[in-house]
Formats: sequence, structure tokens, C-alpha cells
Amino acid sequence: MTPDQAPKLEQDPQDPGIIRLSGQWTLRTALDAAEALRAAPEHVTGIDASGITQLDSAGVLQVLRVAHRADLAEDALTFRDDHRALVCTIEEVADDRPKAKRDFGVLAALERLGVSVHATGHNIVALASFLGENLVKGGRLLREPRRFRLTATVHHMEQVGLDAVPLVALLSYLVGAVIAFLGSTILRDFGAEIYVVELVSIAFLREFAVLLTAIVLAGRTASAFTAQIGSMKAREEIDAIQTLGLDPVDLLVLPRLIALLITLPLLTFVAMIAGLAGGVTVGAFDLDIPPQMYLARLHDTIEVRHMLVGLSKAPIFAAVIGLIGCLEGLKVEGTAQSVGERTTSSVVQTISLVIIIDAFAALWFMHMDW
Repeated sequence: MTPDQAPKLEQDPQDPGIIRLSGQWTLRTALDAAEALRAAPEHVTGIDASGITQLDSAGVLQVLRVAHRADLAEDALTFRDDHRALVCTIEEVADDRPKAKRDFGVLAALERLGVSVHATGHNIVALASFLGENLVKGGRLLREPRRFRLTATVHHMEQVGLDAVPLVALLSYLVGAVIAFLGSTILRDFGAEIYVVELVSIAFLREFAVLLTAIVLAGRTASAFTAQIGSMKAREEIDAIQTLGLDPVDLLVLPRLIALLITLPLLTFVAMIAGLAGGVTVGAFDLDIPPQMYLARLHDTIEVRHMLVGLSKAPIFAAVIGLIGCLEGLKVEGTAQSVGERTTSSVVQTISLVIIIDAFAALWFMHMDW
């Protein structure tokens, strides 16, 4: 690069606030241009870039950066006529808007709270509307059995129920063993280890079996439903289904919902048996309670109403998991990011709602003395 091509900065002899630029201001000379700009006066009132012989986007950005730092108006910048088109293009692309500042005050917190409450209320209304639509179309299914899709329902029963049996049984067995072990550490101080039998049986038959099963299916099945239906929505397959005159609820939602309503109570029963088996194992190996004695005590103290209370919550949890999983899939807006966001939202909503409903149900059954 010859000395004539090097970027130069000179101050106007008559007005030192005006700087005159010359030479080549390109990406190749960007480092030299930055060095030249360091000689700019503290208070710049104008920039004369008509002396620049060669200019590209990198040079324009360097000049505009100095102009913005000095808060210069457009008429304070002078460019050659053949450079103006490039400068105008760079000015349109450059985003000089100030960064949004997040307000951490009380009013901003109340605003965010209001937005969250409004979104939650909207989700509740949408879920209630979706529940009503499924009830109506489920009633139509009873009147017109030919609409029932047996193959799809059995397929989803296998995915939702049969494939989840090992996981549900293992988790329930381990949790039952943990409850028995923790209970024994407290009851041993009172010489009442035998009451571990009632602790494990009542806890699992009423609460832990159905709650663990619902949480496992909320994370495993609700996310799968959302991802499957959301992917179809993103690929416009649901629009194609509607174009063919088919109902997406009959085709996609009801088979999944019916499969959950059938398999979740069965999985809950499997979880009950596995949890009781975990208690038997701890009783035999840690509490010196032989399995025959443990089962005899269980036979004498167990009540059928505890199992019925647990099983009565299973269809409600199944409906919640199925409805939220399918509804979030239908809300997908057509991008992969939307599929991921809706999948996360369905898991969070189902787990939260299952735990809330279980808490209210436990309080209601307690007050009803059931």
C-alpha cells in the first residue's frame, strides 16, 4: 500500500472541529483507519469524506461510528456522489436504537405479574374449551361407533402403557423401599417397626402410586403427544387432514386420550403392587420382618377404600395429561423452535396440574373421612 492509499485524517485549518478524510477506507486498511481516527479531536463538528478514493462497508461503519459518537446530524457528513448509495444502504442496515432497559421497579413487576396471570387465564379457558370439544366428539363417537379408530388406539395403548410398565414398576419399587426405610428409622425409636406395613400400604395405595405414575407419563407421554402433533402441524399435515374432510380431534386426539384413560389406571395398579413389594423387601432385609409376617399384617390392616381412592384419581390425571399434551401440539406455529417450546410447556403444565389436583383431592378425601 502506497502512502497515497493509506487512510489519513486531517483537521480543517479554519475550523479544527471539522476533520477531512482521504485515502482508501476499506476492510484491508481497517486497522490503519482505526489508528488514524484516534487522532480525531475530542469535539467533532463535521466530517468531510469527499477525499476518500476507495470506500467499502467497513470504512463506512468506521466513519459512521465516529459521527454517532459525536452526535452529528446528517448534513454534517460529506461523501462523494458515487459513495452515497453505499452510505445510505449501510445507514438503513445499522440499528442505532438504544437497547431496551429492563425496569426492576414495583410497577414493572406488577406488569409482568399481570401478563403472566392473563396468559394463565387464557390457557385455562383454552383447556376448558378443548375439554368441551372432546366431550362432544366423544359423545358423537358413542352414537357413531364406526368413527372409533381401534388400530390407532391399540397402538397408543402399547406406547403409553405397555412400554412404560418397566419404568413405572422400577420407580415405584424403589420409592416404596425408600419410604419403608425412612419410616423404620423413626418407628424404631418407639419399637413400632411393624407399623411400616401400614405406612407403605396407605401411602402407596392412596397417593404415591397414582402420583408417580402420572408424573412419569406427564414427562414421557405428554411430551411425546405434543412433539408428534406439533411436528404434523409444522409440516402442515393437519391442514391436509382438514382439507380431506377429516376431523383432527377424531383422528389424532381421541385415540390418544382413550389410550391414556385405559392404561393409566392399569399402570397405577402395577405401581401399587411394585411399591408394596419394595416395602416387603425392606421389611425382610432391614427390619427382620419375614415376608410371610409382612403379608399377614398387610392382609389384616389393608382396606379396599385406600386402593379405590388412588384409582379414582387415575382417569382425571389421564384426561389432564392427554388434553394438555394434544392441545399444546395443536398450538404449534410451524417452526422447530415452537415445537420445542410447546413440548416444554406441556410437561410443565401437566406435572404442575397433576400435583395441584392431587393435593386438593387429598384434602377433600381427608375431610370426607374416606
